[in-house]
Amino acid sequence: MKKEAVGDLWPGQSVALLKALHILTHNGGLNADSRRKLKQVQHLAQLIKPAIDESLKEKDQPVLADLGAGKSYLGFILYDLYFRPAGRGKVVAVEARAELIQTAQKIADESGFDRMDFVESRIAESKIGTADIVTALHACDTATDEAILFALRHDAKFVALVPCCQAEVARELESVKGPLEQLWRHPIQRREFGAHLTNVLRGLYLEAHGYKVRVTEFTGFEHTQKNEMIFAERHQRSNPRARTAFETLTKDIGTSPKLLSF
Repeated sequence: MKKEAVGDLWPGQSVALLKALHILTHNGGLNADSRRKLKQVQHLAQLIKPAIDESLKEKDQPVLADLGAGKSYLGFILYDLYFRPAGRGKVVAVEARAELIQTAQKIADESGFDRMDFVESRIAESKIGTADIVTALHACDTATDEAILFALRHDAKFVALVPCCQAEVARELESVKGPLEQLWRHPIQRREFGAHLTNVLRGLYLEAHGYKVRVTEFTGFEHTQKNEMIFAERHQRSNPRARTAFETLTKDIGTSPKLLSF
């Protein structure tokens, strides 16, 4: 059953855009899946807002890079809510699938979002010049690690990551033996422990490169099981203590994300 969406939208939010993204139906309603999707993106937009506000104060034309953008829901909504009213700033969506880039570009053109760019590229291979804020919503497995390296390459001040399906470390743990192996002996526990360890190491890696890191709940479990958000703000060039902690932990456990290597 479709329900009206008026109470779910934020003031000034474009109904035409949400219809083009198929979040709202043609009649302006929401089904359960779309409401869940809208709530997730709105909540993430709220969490990212302070970074956008600060970037707009510090720079005339700050750039937000949305990596593994998919259908660019996040980039469109951030532009609609914050960059469009400000009249400045730019959103660059990076996505490897050409058909999604073409669809998103068409929506941007029809919406008059002339400060949105769409780059067809894998995250690991993309270079866009400048990025002040880097976001990656549900970038699967090692794509989140690629987003971290992208942020470092582009010297981004802010990084907002919502990881998804971290499988690499869990696969490695299967062959790691030692006094701690009881923590991951059973497959279900190995998946959970591997995902947790991956995100702990991601946070330490960002801290080692001078970021202050905050890990919070992205949204409630009723909306998604992938509800951990890593938010980082750079304050210095490096942090030797965090690097030592990263290297000690990887040595003690016996594995780490391969892309995050010193």
